[in-house]
Amino acid sequence: MIHKYDEKIALDIIHQVGAKPEMLVQILRAFVVKFSYISESAIRLIAKELNLSRAEIHGTVSFYHDFRTTKAGETVIKICQAEACQAMGSRQLTAHAEKVLGVKLHGTSENNAYSLEPIYCLGNCACSPAVMIDEKVYGKVDTKKFNQIVGFKE
Repeated sequence: MIHKYDEKIALDIIHQVGAKPEMLVQILRAFVVKFSYISESAIRLIAKELNLSRAEIHGTVSFYHDFRTTKAGETVIKICQAEACQAMGSRQLTAHAEKVLGVKLHGTSENNAYSLEPIYCLGNCACSPAVMIDEKVYGKVDTKKFNQIVGFKE
């Protein structure tokens, strides 16, 4: 369950995971699971608790594609953009998703229902194109299957 950012909960996460610089990635992952994103307030708190600069935290957040600094939509859809999936139609699938969801890649819909993101290899190359929806992977996704798993009527 996604919660609104709360400093007490954030401090609990930091100390449960381990308030050490080498635990930064695990802390950031826990924040994304709990709050859906890493706010500027969270970055300041993590930097203070781990005795790191905010620039170090920002650098790590920007390096990993799973970390975000804006609130995610209720449903996060990731479409593989790696070569195998491109060869099997992921670009066309991405264009279709953008159209039916009303959101561009890297964005969140106005009603906050969907975030659409690229991902580079889900390890499902034999079943290209692959899509991940809220941590569940689907293979051989065409526009019809996409509509079905997202819940759109034909």
